[in-house]
Amino acid sequence: MSTPTSHAVTLKLFLVDDNDDTRHLLTQLLQASGYEVRTAATKTDALRDFPPFGADVLLTDIGLPDGDGWELLRELTDAGLSPYAIAMSGFGALSDLAASKRAGFRHHLVKPIELGALERVLQEACEEITAPH
Repeated sequence: MSTPTSHAVTLKLFLVDDNDDTRHLLTQLLQASGYEVRTAATKTDALRDFPPFGADVLLTDIGLPDGDGWELLRELTDAGLSPYAIAMSGFGALSDLAASKRAGFRHHLVKPIELGALERVLQEACEEITAPH
């Protein structure tokens, strides 16, 4: 990933992925780009740890050992939280993308994630989150 924008330093990302290697690698890349990152490996841990962290962006795998990313986003939304949500999945069929959109995800990235695509959606998130309202 490239050098962060001036806004990236303040952007907080919450990454949920049950694959330890993926979670670790993405965390390193995101932190090196200036993002503040917290992680979880399960939906349960994410529901516990996301609210106190106050993340701007949720970047979550869809397939989790104790549920799925669609349920996670719905439960966060039901709790009054509204992160900029980005789904990640090994599945990219139209039905998967439609399910992500219905759940409230802004983007659905297919694994293996192309880092340029991730960088573009995070830039979009930065611009939207930091835009004057």
